Amino acid sequence: MTYFVLFLALCFVFGGLAVASKPSSYYGVVGLVLASLMGCGWLLSLGVSFVSLVLFIVYLGGMLVGFVYSVSLAAEPFPEAWGI
Repeated sequence: MTYFVLFLALCFVFGGLAVASKPSSYYGVVGLVLASLMGCGWLLSLGVSFVSLVLFIVYLGGMLVGFVYSVSLAAEPFPEAWGI
């Protein structure tokens, strides 16, 4: 069980890094969903199911609206990456 919780925590951190490091909003959403699901699973494994549900509803509901808005305003779906 300890390894499973550690796995969820690492996936949560990597999902957050994926959101921050993607130059395109299209692929940042994938990191957002990954981070949210892993964070909810992490909290669920710790026994706080209500907080996990609130995180899922608020984080995905609120943040995906912002991502949809920014994706709709983006001119290019595949912008050039940094340094290339």
